[in-house]
Amino acid sequence: MEEDVYRRLARRLDAIPNGFPATESGIELRLLAKLFTPQEAELAAQMNLSLETPEAIAGRVGADPQQTARTLKEMARKGLIRYRRGEGTLLFALMPFVVGIYEEQLPRMDRELAELVEAYFSDPATRPLLGVAPAIHRVVPVDEAVPFNLEILAYERASALVESARAWGVRDCICRVQQKLIGKGCDHLLEVCLNLAPVEGAFDGSLSTRAISKEEALHLLRAAEEDGLVHTVGNYQDGHFYICNCCPCCCAVLRAVTEYQVPNAVAHSGFLAVVDEAECIGCGECVERCPLAALSLPEDVARVNQARCVGCGVCTVTCPTGAIGLQRRADAPEPPPANLKEWMARRAQARGMAI
Repeated sequence: MEEDVYRRLARRLDAIPNGFPATESGIELRLLAKLFTPQEAELAAQMNLSLETPEAIAGRVGADPQQTARTLKEMARKGLIRYRRGEGTLLFALMPFVVGIYEEQLPRMDRELAELVEAYFSDPATRPLLGVAPAIHRVVPVDEAVPFNLEILAYERASALVESARAWGVRDCICRVQQKLIGKGCDHLLEVCLNLAPVEGAFDGSLSTRAISKEEALHLLRAAEEDGLVHTVGNYQDGHFYICNCCPCCCAVLRAVTEYQVPNAVAHSGFLAVVDEAECIGCGECVERCPLAALSLPEDVARVNQARCVGCGVCTVTCPTGAIGLQRRADAPEPPPANLKEWMARRAQARGMAI
């Protein structure tokens, strides 16, 4: 039965450290059926996270190598699996649902897919996985919000991540696209999600990512900050390939905190908002801008709820008197994993699984 094919794929995706929990309603199976043909699902269910040749994959699943190669290329074109050019051949690997398959569906996102995604992300069965440490995403503070006398590491600075790349691209925010298709959404910037690559020209000819210059990428960061968006990245120190600019009304990672009440769904930055009471004029601008409702205005002076503050610095950008800024947390979180490989190992350990 076709449902069994998608159930096998769902189990395989849940065996990745990122996770893909099963639900009582089976919405995840309908979601996969929208994305994968039965043949594609059968193949993906037997793929590994490590890159392999089509011949190696075909040999393991007992399929014709040439037909397998054609299917893998089509799956890669549809954003369902990862690929990379090897020596004389393409290499393919399984990809997590998030971050991975979902984000690559921008060219295919329609009303039906948007509704399936919403039903899955909203299902209570997905909640426990949101709180597993290390979290999938980490908040990066606004550069200008950090005082010059405080040391800030490269992985804590969005501009440093942009500077270290060799190619830059921008695409529409998949979450805002998805929310608008179901009749929700917001008026925040749409083409605002940055892609980074260590190889020049990596985004030339891409169907979903518009190649831009480093200067344009840095300008986009500033525009996102002014628009009240939160920089989030993969929760590791090195090897970053994207910078999301998130809002709490659309973006899944912040909605997990605000709507689904999972406070550790996103890793906080190492900073905390602080208010200089003598400089605060009680205008309420910071309260309006805070995406996590961590600020209030009792007695006409801004107050910070430290438990809710993620250290994004969005509140500091438009303060007319400069009364609010960031400082290092006294209980600063431990450094994130060194790279994606270490993140996966830690996440797998936290979930009690082997990879």
